[in-house]
Amino acid sequence: MKKTSLVLLLATATSLSAGPALAQQTGDAGPSPRFQGAPRFGSTDGWSLKPRGRFQYDVGHISRPEGVTVAGLGSRHELRRARIGVEGTAPGRFGYVFEIDFAADVVEIVDANITYKATDEITLTAGQHNNFQSLDELTSSRFNSFIERAAFTDAFNFERRLGLSGTFAKGPVTAQVGVFHDNLLDIDDGDSAVGLDGRFVYAPRLGGTQLHFAGSAHWRDNGDLVANGLTTRYRQRPLIHATSLRFVATPALPVEEETHFGLEAALIRGPFHAAGEAHWLRADSGSAGDHTYFGAYAEVGYFLTGETRGYRGARFDRTRVRRSIEEGGVGAVQVNLRWDHLDLNSGSVTGGVQNGLQASLIWIPTDYVRFMLNYARLSYDGARIPAAGGDRDYGVDVIGARAQFDF
Repeated sequence: MKKTSLVLLLATATSLSAGPALAQQTGDAGPSPRFQGAPRFGSTDGWSLKPRGRFQYDVGHISRPEGVTVAGLGSRHELRRARIGVEGTAPGRFGYVFEIDFAADVVEIVDANITYKATDEITLTAGQHNNFQSLDELTSSRFNSFIERAAFTDAFNFERRLGLSGTFAKGPVTAQVGVFHDNLLDIDDGDSAVGLDGRFVYAPRLGGTQLHFAGSAHWRDNGDLVANGLTTRYRQRPLIHATSLRFVATPALPVEEETHFGLEAALIRGPFHAAGEAHWLRADSGSAGDHTYFGAYAEVGYFLTGETRGYRGARFDRTRVRRSIEEGGVGAVQVNLRWDHLDLNSGSVTGGVQNGLQASLIWIPTDYVRFMLNYARLSYDGARIPAAGGDRDYGVDVIGARAQFDF
């Protein structure tokens, strides 16, 4: 994005959020700041404003299978996310979120949407936002239990998109549905891509146990993508994002439509949690045929210091530290184990199979600071990169670490 456009977008976001400051200058009901990771300013007439952002810096190492000479292995590092934005409310039951990311080579608009609270149970959202793909995808990267999400979420090209959606939430029931176009970075003149997404969640609380059961369905027409000579690939990195190397990947396919379904289950009881998902993606490639790909994971985690994993809005949320280091404690310490599976083989397409056994250690010294250490043993069947002697069935070891601050 050009710098001029970025300045205009920031100016627009600032003007939308000017209500509290203007009230203070004119002597009207002034802001009453509260601290929620960053100051939140609010006024009696419905305006509020809060800065938001996150900083994540990653380092890692990927072992090199014998005979594999491609680049992208060994030690890696990157600024994974560097986001800054604002969120708040406006009179008339409206809300807004605007956030940009500076970590990649191109400045990217992450969230840019307006919400309207139609009733106490129904919220409408217009603009760029997530489209209800899965529990792991919808959980913020600030609160995930591993350095990266499950393999299928990246391989199946989940991303925020421009759209209009509605959410109904009452008691243990949450229902979400929306129609979506493309990510703002991908929209070109004449782009006719459109998709429909829906998710239903039943999340009862039984005594001290929080349960979560959900299913989602998705359909997407890629519009003029194939007609314009563009193709789709399904592929995944070896755990860490700092490399562009993929051991599993389909060839470029002329995918005209995508239909996929997901199942979710989770449990939180005291310091223990468990979660799992399964996701099926069917890609219609016209004359190249239809192909179905599959991904799944199962994980368990435990806080050695007694905390409980946060849960709100039909997804995992922030963990509140019982006794932070500023209070003389050690913060929160969590251990997690995960099995992660991705199968990109279907009919004549052999993209390979990845199975990962992963472990993570997380230290949260205060509510808004987090350090993560991950290890994964990734086993490949039919990897697209041959090792010594042409072998395509082998394994790699991956270590990744992250330092994180958010507000």
